[in-house]
Amino acid sequence: MKLDLTGTVLTNVRAAHLNLGVAELYEEAIRNGEAQLALEGPLVARTGQYTGRSPNDKFIVSDEASKDKIWWKGAVPMEPAQFDRLLARQEAFLQGRPVYVTDCWAGADPAQRLPIRVVTEMAWHSLFARNMFVREEDPKVLDGWKPQFTVLHTPNLKAIPGVDGTRSEVFIAISFTRNMVLIGGSLYAGEIKKSVFTVLNYLLPQRGVLGMHCSANVGPKGDTALFFGLSGTGKTTLSADPERSLIGDDEHGWSDDGVFNFEGGCYAKVINLSPEAEPEIYATTRRFGTILENVPFQAASRRLDLDSRALTENTRASYPIDFIPNTIPSGRGTHPKNIIMLTCDAFGVLPPIARLTPEQAMYHFISGYTAKIAGTERGVTEPKETFSACFGAPFMALHPAVYAKLLGEKLAKHKATSWLVNTGWSGGPYGVGARMKIAHSRALVRAALSGALDNVPMRKDPLFGFAVPESCPGVPSEVLEPRRTWKSPEAYDDKAQDLARRFAKNFEAYASVAPPAVQQAGPKVTA
Repeated sequence: MKLDLTGTVLTNVRAAHLNLGVAELYEEAIRNGEAQLALEGPLVARTGQYTGRSPNDKFIVSDEASKDKIWWKGAVPMEPAQFDRLLARQEAFLQGRPVYVTDCWAGADPAQRLPIRVVTEMAWHSLFARNMFVREEDPKVLDGWKPQFTVLHTPNLKAIPGVDGTRSEVFIAISFTRNMVLIGGSLYAGEIKKSVFTVLNYLLPQRGVLGMHCSANVGPKGDTALFFGLSGTGKTTLSADPERSLIGDDEHGWSDDGVFNFEGGCYAKVINLSPEAEPEIYATTRRFGTILENVPFQAASRRLDLDSRALTENTRASYPIDFIPNTIPSGRGTHPKNIIMLTCDAFGVLPPIARLTPEQAMYHFISGYTAKIAGTERGVTEPKETFSACFGAPFMALHPAVYAKLLGEKLAKHKATSWLVNTGWSGGPYGVGARMKIAHSRALVRAALSGALDNVPMRKDPLFGFAVPESCPGVPSEVLEPRRTWKSPEAYDDKAQDLARRFAKNFEAYASVAPPAVQQAGPKVTA
């Protein structure tokens, strides 16, 4: 049989399973030996060698449609002919095989959403797409579905670098002329999600919509808050607040009409997940419809072991967003009142919270700072700074200045207050100090969002220039001033200068495109 896609036709596929329901996809995945059923209902899949994204294997086709727009410092170009050869290999590979097709929306705002089609070799990846994107439940709409972008996913087809021009057996290739994403060589489902995110971050800013790697929630008074942050900073944990309603946990757009979720689900890290500290997310790991990636479980009892790193540190749960209590069904919110930029500072220098000026917000947005800690990667023996522009450089197809300019315009127009929140170390760097308590981070975020910090006396940090509150309900005052938590104030000063120099060095790449006021909003480094 044939299956029409955007830009190509798959021929001689054995069967095209179109828009199957959750139970049917469970049955297919288990029958095919792709995944197993765990106690209380989640579907558990393993991704083999690749337990995370392969950023070095991601390509964007350089052609007339894209070559002058893409930020090539953050993307690897691919020739159109090379893309066509990979597509031909996928078409040949799928002949005689069943495929699973999920039609869905990327984006919750009807004015901005993109109709997509995800074609997968495996049933559990089709369920992943069903979980993660915005579902269309109307059969009549699905009958006339016309995708504007197609994702073709063949994890068991491995590239041949010497033939295909790839860097490894894995490939993620995006063509904005063919309106297609080709993924192969990796079972890791996050490649599907992040490739669509990259597509939206290319298309939407060109019509004035800011694409953001952030979570978002809404307070009892209807006030929207955004949470920017890289992996491990607490973005998902802090936005899943029982006192506020969740819009989404990872990817959003900010248009002239407000904030909207790009997704219809969540993709949360679950290593060491605690029913006490993160009850809402923990509960999803015990539900039918949730996919668990690389979570070990006991063969006989099928009991999960969320604390095990036997397969990877990056264990994940994919589930529909309505599995979290108190979510916003529309996936939309008003223009944000507060913006939280999260960082895990393993140097122990940054305060647990600081208020930013609009210029400082743009500086820290462009910087996208966090830190890796010793032991998380082979060869990392001390804290290592990580600067990821716009808190998501691998997914930002355009130059960071494009997104920063949009952020600056929206901050000026809608008067949002920006905060920098450090969920990392206090009392010294990693190995000496201690990690910020989740309870303290929650208290600080809640105080910022509720307005409890609006009239609190602030001190200006002499090095970084931002305003640090002198008190906060539920947080010891000494925690708010990191220098006081170190045994040696002089050692703190040296480490703070060290981090400030790293900020300045990183920002050199953006100084030529940043407005003077933003350039001057960084730390004041001394010689």
